Amino acid sequence: MKTMSKLMIATASAALVVSAQAAAAKELKYAHFQSADLSSPKHAAALAFESCVEGKTGGSIDVQIYPASQLGGGPEIMEGLQLGTVQMAVVHDGPISAMYKPFSVLALPYLFDDQAMAWSVMDGDFGSELADGMLADTGIRMFGVADNGVRNFTNNIRPVAEPADMEGLKMRVMTAPVWVTLVESLGASATPVPWPELPGALQQGVVDGQENGVTNIVDASLYQNQKYVSLDGHVFSWHAYMMSDDFFQSLSDGERTAVTQCVDIAITIHRGMTAAQDANATTILSEKGMEVVPVSPEQKDMFREKAQPAVRDYIVSEIGEDWPNKLDAAVQEYRDQF
Repeated sequence: MKTMSKLMIATASAALVVSAQAAAAKELKYAHFQSADLSSPKHAAALAFESCVEGKTGGSIDVQIYPASQLGGGPEIMEGLQLGTVQMAVVHDGPISAMYKPFSVLALPYLFDDQAMAWSVMDGDFGSELADGMLADTGIRMFGVADNGVRNFTNNIRPVAEPADMEGLKMRVMTAPVWVTLVESLGASATPVPWPELPGALQQGVVDGQENGVTNIVDASLYQNQKYVSLDGHVFSWHAYMMSDDFFQSLSDGERTAVTQCVDIAITIHRGMTAAQDANATTILSEKGMEVVPVSPEQKDMFREKAQPAVRDYIVSEIGEDWPNKLDAAVQEYRDQF
């Protein structure tokens, strides 16, 4: 009987310790916009982050993932990061550029040759300086970026192989003015539509088309209301891995290290999945019933000649020449290695 009583006391004590640890765990609300499916790069990366952080910290951080815009659209999530009501999020270019204008420099079209160049630039001094500026201006810490996909034009009206084919099309763009400038420089009209509302806007004919990477076209089933996709690859789009700096500073040194290491793992998974889908765009999208329109190097030059000067002028008018010049220099530094 005494042995049994001791065992019961020990068991109860252990349960109390576990319960106390659980109660003391720091809640980390993690928001993203893709579906809660392992085929979605954002979600696969988020699950890896959750497992990694909770394992490395012994459960002292409780990661709670909110996929598919459950906590709101991009502007709401960016505000939540500032206020600390959302501790971590992976957000795309448009909402970031609306809050932190220098990020809009990455909308310069037809700039990066491939993923290797884009990753090198963003993982180097240029990306670090951009993150430092964001932290100072907004109180949001950017750990790094992963691919939102190489952006291509889709529409439900006609094939688009050169700028003249864009004339008169109504195109959805992300909610930042720089994207309006990009599309309108090519002769189409631009309508900003938040990501959660895009499928409905296409289905109802509010817009004729949009521009996104393969991952998002498939993840949101945009192909159901889009017949044509033009592989022009106008922008290497990004998802930024961000955290409320107030929350980050509230963590212990060991917890900060764990978060930073686990973000690196998540970014690697995210990049790999998205880049693989971009590389297989023709196969993936044609199997979804879309007519894939190839864009030759000569046709891409036509797009570049019309879009790049207009977008650059707009960006310079908003943020000055410093950031565009830094990005040009980073791209040239990469090219000089070879």
